[in-house]
Amino acid sequence: MRTRTRVVASLAAAGVVALAGCGTDVDDITVGAGKGWPAPHHDATNAGTSPVTGAEAMSLSWSRPVGGPIAQPLTIGAEGQMFVTTSTGNCAIFSFQMRTGRKRFCNPLGPSTIEAPTVLDGVSNVYVGDDGAVNSFNYLGQPRWRTPVAGVPVAIQFTGDGNVLTVTQSGQVDVLSRQTGARVVSTLQLLGEPDFLKYPGLTRPASGDGLDDCRTGGPRCAVANTSAVDPSTGRFFVTVWEPGKPAAALRAMRYADGTVTQLWSAEILTGGSATSPALSADGDTVYIGDNSKRLIALDTADGTTRWVQPLNWTPTGGISVAGELIIPAGDEGYLSALRDKGDTVEIAWERKDLALRGTPAQAAGEVGYTVAAIGAGLNLITFDTATGKTVDSDPLPEATGTTTGTSIGPEGEVVVATRLGEIFAFTPDR
Repeated sequence: MRTRTRVVASLAAAGVVALAGCGTDVDDITVGAGKGWPAPHHDATNAGTSPVTGAEAMSLSWSRPVGGPIAQPLTIGAEGQMFVTTSTGNCAIFSFQMRTGRKRFCNPLGPSTIEAPTVLDGVSNVYVGDDGAVNSFNYLGQPRWRTPVAGVPVAIQFTGDGNVLTVTQSGQVDVLSRQTGARVVSTLQLLGEPDFLKYPGLTRPASGDGLDDCRTGGPRCAVANTSAVDPSTGRFFVTVWEPGKPAAALRAMRYADGTVTQLWSAEILTGGSATSPALSADGDTVYIGDNSKRLIALDTADGTTRWVQPLNWTPTGGISVAGELIIPAGDEGYLSALRDKGDTVEIAWERKDLALRGTPAQAAGEVGYTVAAIGAGLNLITFDTATGKTVDSDPLPEATGTTTGTSIGPEGEVVVATRLGEIFAFTPDR
């Protein structure tokens, strides 16, 4: 099965071309962090931290179901337009307005779109994968282009020169023009090219092959997480579990000079990768969690381990990084923060009374947000990132289960979505 996954990557890469829609070669649209939440973990570094000053008191503005489950964090454009993927009979990607929650558009895509994250550029063009392709729509939902790939793009980010970096769960890496969808460099296979002489009868598997294992970083999903990109150096970091290997690896790659190359690989993720990698602000350290309940810091230059911190639970989803402060997520755990001291790490504070049901996010002004279990329900917790102290608590009415992420809007709004498929939008009391 793993060999068949490797073959599909090569077959798709060898023969497909970008299908350009109404794109243009003129590039005058910004990309990057900015305000809003334009990527699953805010920006290409996956740091889960917003430059917007956080409010210490929030109120629920509106809530609404989308009609299907949600697996990925919502993204928010610079003007407050929101995007989320799901799985319904007619729609796979939705867009909503921040002020009212009114639907702006919904478009049909492949059934695996629910597992694909979205990223946004400065005018809220959205880029999203589905079964066998990368797609781009404008802010009204009109198609811009569609480029075939092998598998489902589970990682999508912007490069430092404004192109679109995608990695599928089967390990196919592509860099695409943001304007036309055309390939900027040759496709790279993280699992290597297949040997057709040795396996002449192999056929192409379904685009979603092994996708179920991505949710837990299992061995049938070669790439399970969103890549972290350092726009200033061209380096990006991706988790890879090769067939037959005892553990998954964190690989450092580099996109530069018209090619993608591997810099180093550290096979250290016991039980597979549990989180997306996240970068420090200076780009010198990359953080990653594995399924043996560890948070690991590595030197981005050579992949050497700086420190390992055992946790009492398996970290999942994203890691929020602001300066020395690191706040892991994990629905089996509780709200806590670590302080990176370079070659060592220490516990900054712990809130064992707050059981996490979402991903913590940090805003400017030492304010953080996350969803926690309070009684039988869920609450949005506003906390002081310096001490962990709760400064506000707001219920998500009738919400159950857990949430996919915590997104901070351009005016300090906080938006979360339950995995069952309901969106809750909170606005600052100011």
